[in-house]
Amino acid sequence: MPAAQHALGKLKGYDHLLPDIRHVMLKRVWDLPTRLFHWTLVVCICGMLVTAQLGGNAMQWHFRFGYAVLVLVVFRLVWGFVGGYWSRFSVFLSSPSAALAYARTPFAKRTDSVGHNPLGAWSVLAMLLATLLQVGAGLFSDDDIGTSGPLARYASNQWVGWATHYHTGLGKFALFGLIALHVGTVVWYRVKHKHDLVRSMVHGDKLLRDDAPASVDTLSTRLFAAMVLTACACTVFWLLP
Repeated sequence: MPAAQHALGKLKGYDHLLPDIRHVMLKRVWDLPTRLFHWTLVVCICGMLVTAQLGGNAMQWHFRFGYAVLVLVVFRLVWGFVGGYWSRFSVFLSSPSAALAYARTPFAKRTDSVGHNPLGAWSVLAMLLATLLQVGAGLFSDDDIGTSGPLARYASNQWVGWATHYHTGLGKFALFGLIALHVGTVVWYRVKHKHDLVRSMVHGDKLLRDDAPASVDTLSTRLFAAMVLTACACTVFWLLP
């Protein structure tokens, strides 16, 4: 009975599969390190944005959140090469032409993606790079009031000016736009197509019509991820003054 209840619980958010429920299978798609990265990044970016708006003494926490985001993004880039099967760039990142073809395909004719669909894959990469650029620019920024990034004193005034302009303008709004697109897409899938993308990023499993490889998510892989995260953190803080 507990196993049956567990399986039924996984069905929530998969209304689109109910007609074929006898032919679906449960697979681990998102390993725990990927899920923890995702939700920790959400918290840190929210903290970074809120503290930036508050200013003053809150800027100390703005920097702390920024450093945490930098470590997380570096970890995710590394994990994209050594992580779980569906977290690897080589698996989920398609060619630009494939993404365009997917975008032109009517939703009713699209096949279900195990991990990220071709468009989602490129949006993930864009968000990672936009976040990395935003944090990187922040390291060189100077508001001419009392807050400056730790690397600002090593750069020319012109470079600091460019970094500050990007960090407070284009970079911030580009990141806002990508986050809004991401959240809007998740809401659209849930409301319009009864497909809950959030649940699988919480428990890691997806119900699939067709068989597919599962991501290895064992204690050893989680310990390995912890080692990778520690190495990324040490590298970032070693490079920063």
